[in-house]
Amino acid sequence: MLNFSIFSAATDAMAWRGLAYTVFILHFVLVCQLRLLHPVVSALDGTPGNAAELFERVSQSIKEKHYSQALNDLNAAIEADPSLSEAYFHRASVLRQLCRYEESEKSYKRFVELKPGNSVAEKELSQLHQAQSALESALSLFDSGDYTKALEYVDKVVLVFSPACAKAKLLKASLLLATKDYYGAISETGYILKEDENNLEALLLRGRAYYYLADHDVSQRHYQKGLRLDPEHGELKKAYFGLKNLLKKTKSAEDNVNKGKLRLAVEDFKGALALDPNHLAHNVHLHLGLCKVLVKLGRAKDALSSCSEALNIDAELTEALAQRGEAKLLAEDWEGAVADMKAAAQKSPQDVSIREALMRAEKALKMSQRKDWYKILGVSKSASVSEIKRAYKKLALQWHPDKNVDNREEAEAKFREIAAAYEVLGDEEKRTRYDRGEDIEDMGMGGGGGGGFNPFGGGGQQFTFHFEGGFPGGFGGGFPGGGFDFQF
Repeated sequence: MLNFSIFSAATDAMAWRGLAYTVFILHFVLVCQLRLLHPVVSALDGTPGNAAELFERVSQSIKEKHYSQALNDLNAAIEADPSLSEAYFHRASVLRQLCRYEESEKSYKRFVELKPGNSVAEKELSQLHQAQSALESALSLFDSGDYTKALEYVDKVVLVFSPACAKAKLLKASLLLATKDYYGAISETGYILKEDENNLEALLLRGRAYYYLADHDVSQRHYQKGLRLDPEHGELKKAYFGLKNLLKKTKSAEDNVNKGKLRLAVEDFKGALALDPNHLAHNVHLHLGLCKVLVKLGRAKDALSSCSEALNIDAELTEALAQRGEAKLLAEDWEGAVADMKAAAQKSPQDVSIREALMRAEKALKMSQRKDWYKILGVSKSASVSEIKRAYKKLALQWHPDKNVDNREEAEAKFREIAAAYEVLGDEEKRTRYDRGEDIEDMGMGGGGGGGFNPFGGGGQQFTFHFEGGFPGGFGGGFPGGGFDFQF
């Protein structure tokens, strides 16, 4: 009986200890929950200071761009007390900044139900509608190609009232890219990636911006990072493999130039240009490379076109100017060649090769402006002395003034020109100098037969003409009649 009493007392003691331990654990859990829920409870206990503490914490979360944390706190507060009007107002504001417009509008309307006539809420609700409408308009304008107007809507309305709107930020980056503001697109996507380094759309847009600046290595790294995150992303795959193909074609063209396979290089350059006509920063070099090859091949017209394309992209590209000058020389556009060579020389005064090319162009222009004695006599540049003499004799007889009474002035001018041509081409030394491109006036010709030149004598030759009735008017001195003959 005693033993039973002792056992019963021991059992009661253990039960009490277990109960005490259980109470302690429950109390501990409750304290922890209260501490975790302190911001919410503080907001609900009716003390203005504690509610202010919650909203201060929400404001800090927004400042640090922790929007999800701010929404979680506000949602918890509203769940604990559906009548907490300020929580609805703050939640509506956060949602508006994130451009979650439909959710935001519901929260604003609930706040107005709890606080009718609140002018601040009504004003913000109006701003929400403006931002929502502006975003829709910007998207529509983007689709229609009016990028400048769309960018104005995004910058001046959407991102003013919804500064945390990721959709608007990506749209802005796309618009900057479309307007060829590549550095602006890089900057905008940089902000997005700072908040979310794995944003695939931002990686794609930033990669494209670097691509169009011809910074292909950096562009490729952005594409690769995006593809590591999502290997099946269609746009990233297209951009990445498109870039690789372009670089491959470009290298093939350059390799063929170095190997002297110029015709293959032409096809490679054209193939690379066809891949992306909008890639101006890279295509300018492709056009220039193609122009240089075409000049080497003597294809003047095609070379002119390629060099002009390069200069349309970059008017300051000195090498393109010089190469277009070479193409114009091939096309015998002497004045155009000199103009391009001069422009190139002004941009690069220390370039010896350009100065030499300018001298060649100026010489070609000067030669083109002088009389073509071969053409006047109707002989080729390889004509022999005897061929030149025969041609002269034939033309002199044809254009002698006494045989052209009806057009005597024209015949006299033509006769002088024929005689001047023979004076140069009939003299071996003068002909050699003429063929070298020396100025004919340096030979004392007086510009093609003028200045006292006697068409009936010169160059060491004496010509005697005998025409029926002589030369009236004393042209070149009088000659007796009785037929005509040439004495060489």
